[in-house]
Amino acid sequence: MLDALRKGAGTWVAKLFIALLILSFAVWGVSGFLTGVGQNTAAKVGDTEVTLVDLDRTYRQDLNRFSQQFGRPLTPAEGAALGIPQQTLGKLIAEAALNDTARAMQLGVSDVRLAQIIQSDSAFQGVGGRYDKNRLQQVLQANGYREDEYVVERRKVAERGQLAEGLTGGMKAPSAYLQAFDAYQRESRSVDYMLITPEYIGEIEAPAEDVLTSYFDEKLADFRAPEYRTIRYVELTPASLARPEDIAEADARAEYDRRMEDFFQPERRKVRQMSFPSEDAASEAAAALAEGKSFDDLMAERNLSSNDVELGIMAKADFLDEAIGDAAFSLEEGATSGTVDGRFSTVIVNVEEILPESTRPFEEVRDQLVEDLAKEQAEREILDLLDEIEDARAGGALLEEVGERFSLKVETPAAFDASGNGIDGQAVNLPDAEGLVGETFESDIGIENDVLQVGDQGFLWFEVADVTPARDRTLDEVREKVIEAWKKDELDKRLSDAAADLLAKVQNGTPFMALAIETGLEVKNAQGLTRNTPSGDLGRDALAAIFGGPVGTAAEAGTESGGNRLVLKVTESSVPDFDPSAQQVAALGTQVSQQLQDTLLGQFITDQEDKAGVTVNNAGVSQVLGLDRN
Repeated sequence: MLDALRKGAGTWVAKLFIALLILSFAVWGVSGFLTGVGQNTAAKVGDTEVTLVDLDRTYRQDLNRFSQQFGRPLTPAEGAALGIPQQTLGKLIAEAALNDTARAMQLGVSDVRLAQIIQSDSAFQGVGGRYDKNRLQQVLQANGYREDEYVVERRKVAERGQLAEGLTGGMKAPSAYLQAFDAYQRESRSVDYMLITPEYIGEIEAPAEDVLTSYFDEKLADFRAPEYRTIRYVELTPASLARPEDIAEADARAEYDRRMEDFFQPERRKVRQMSFPSEDAASEAAAALAEGKSFDDLMAERNLSSNDVELGIMAKADFLDEAIGDAAFSLEEGATSGTVDGRFSTVIVNVEEILPESTRPFEEVRDQLVEDLAKEQAEREILDLLDEIEDARAGGALLEEVGERFSLKVETPAAFDASGNGIDGQAVNLPDAEGLVGETFESDIGIENDVLQVGDQGFLWFEVADVTPARDRTLDEVREKVIEAWKKDELDKRLSDAAADLLAKVQNGTPFMALAIETGLEVKNAQGLTRNTPSGDLGRDALAAIFGGPVGTAAEAGTESGGNRLVLKVTESSVPDFDPSAQQVAALGTQVSQQLQDTLLGQFITDQEDKAGVTVNNAGVSQVLGLDRN
């Protein structure tokens, strides 16, 4: 999961989100953004301090905010891996730089205006959208702050807002800037291309021995045998602990009597139903039945198949329409009803077969009852045995002793690597214990390991029995895999060489159709391509080449699915007319304007930090954020 978090935080979208988040918090604050007062200093910008209490509380707020983004609580370690502590500190330093500048410029907010700002905050509005003093107190109390503390901080936010508005307020992206962006996003292109496939290259023969040996030596690390480990374990689960042989026959029969309803099957009927568009049509069909026609005759007349009329085998309780159920269960086997006024339409029903009610005999379900009782008994014993086994392990008992004492089998699965695969490359059959493979490779021979959870009610104890170190394999051990890898690399090389050769001819003026006749390859055409939308054979690699130059550009690239190469030439470009009033241009203008404002404000903050000077109490910061390893 940590890897996934790092990957998500590493994307340009996440980085942009984080950067804008820091800037927006620094200038405007957020609803409910509160800081405390403390004596210890985390950082200082000019004459303005960031207290360790500020840092601690703001970091926790940021960690919770990111947890909401990821859909689950993040631990402090995960937060540190994402760089949240650095972002929090950077944000507070930026705020301090703006606060220091606002104070030097003697900016201020009157008490009347500050009261209006607070009272208009949606976080403090009650029913009807009006300011609610009680709501304010609830929010502050829930966050552990006094009203005067919040007022002080809210005044700073307002002063920072004045400074930011004076610097960037009203700044809009130039029309020419938007026009360039709009053209970039909406331009479409057409290309001619030829697809070079493995079939065009032909079969790749096995390499000569000296070539194979040289290739193997060069790629030795790719064929290296990983470290393998063998474990022994005992498993305490309801299945492993269950003793069906201990269940008395009388207990099984008593359980059968108690669960009699589970084995009872009510009367069921195989029913067909024919619906009619009107009561008159249904009455006409019922009259025909009374004159001797069968249900099947009516189906034939109305061109109905079995799928159109069959309801299946149903108990009376299965019918959603009580009237139809009553009608079906009033008929003899093979009989057909008259018209039935159903909930949604008038119908006629036919009963093909009647299955009488029945109860499965004890002898038929005995084994299942015994198994269930044994499992229930085992579930009651597990927690007591867990404590006993843990005590025994704490007292130095080995797995073999635990297994013998508690009648648990000591299992030894095949050796496996860090991916859970055996020497043959196939997954080893291991118990479904959370983290078993990872814990195995974190442990070592002679190390006592923590008990692991198995499912909802099971536990597992294991120890590392043997470690086979990673090693370089010999060519003879992996000859077939080496030949296969060489062929793949050789195919890729020949595909690239063929594409490069064709590209050179295109760039020298040879028409695509002439190349098609020479090579037997098909000339394909793609139209309406945009920068960020792969289409068919043309993936992102190809799109980058297509939009990498003017009309007439020729290039070679890989395909979206891989395994093929293509040679292409841009034949046409189309840029829609720029319409400043279009919805997408307006949205683009808002986005780009905000980015320009943020950029200017960021440069101003950096300049103020440089002029005022920034000092950081690294030891105090590390201690507060839990990053101090000592």
